Amino acid sequence: MLPRALLLFAISLLLPGCSLFMPRFEKPTVNVAAIQFTGGNLLEQHFRVTLAVQNPNHRDLPVKHLLAQLRSGGEEIASGESAQAFTVPAMGSANFDVTVTANIALALFQAAKHKQDHSPVDYEVSGVIDVDLPFLRTIPFHQTGNFGLTGS
Repeated sequence: MLPRALLLFAISLLLPGCSLFMPRFEKPTVNVAAIQFTGGNLLEQHFRVTLAVQNPNHRDLPVKHLLAQLRSGGEEIASGESAQAFTVPAMGSANFDVTVTANIALALFQAAKHKQDHSPVDYEVSGVIDVDLPFLRTIPFHQTGNFGLTGS
């Protein structure tokens, strides 16, 4: 009985120490800082999108890779990935580029359908950020929303 009690006591002492190895982590926020057209044709366009990442954590965020998709009306409109690794400083921000391939013709078709009945255009942005941190390898992200089309 005594060894079992000692084992339970030892485990109860070690559990709070786990929080040292797995500190609280808040998801970073990502905003578009710039978009530059780099070429393409009617069916496929290429862009360099500069994203600004804000890190609300008290430790650096080493990003190895980022992959993202933009969907509207159930169709993939654009997808892209980061060109190189980067680090977002603790409690700071960093800009990085994502190479994006888009189908603007499909996006315009989706917009035209919604403009006829004045309904908002739904969109979905999702992807994953691969990070180089112990106990945390990927950070998935997903955002949905809509925007209205106005004008004649």
